[in-house]
Amino acid sequence: MNTHDLDDRPSGFHPLHVGHLVMGLAFAGLVGIWAVIQTGNVAAGDVRWLLPLPWVFAGAAGLLAAVVSGRRRSLAEQRTYAAARDAHEPTDLDLIQEEE
Repeated sequence: MNTHDLDDRPSGFHPLHVGHLVMGLAFAGLVGIWAVIQTGNVAAGDVRWLLPLPWVFAGAAGLLAAVVSGRRRSLAEQRTYAAARDAHEPTDLDLIQEEE
């Protein structure tokens, strides 16, 4: 990535690290479930259904983030390619290929 790409971004934008997002959400979910268990609001049999929930939700958020950031990245690459193509000055090889 060059400095020109950084200037085109809106203020406050930074790359998303999907692994950090997933693990942060999973940790927050596990802490939340631990707090609910400690307050006694959950029966012992319900714990086995609660513990996988943070991993499922964090995984779903990670998949969504990967799709969104991949789409944004591919759009930026397409814009870069189009700008480079439009700025391309024809060379002798291009002129020869056009004649054929």
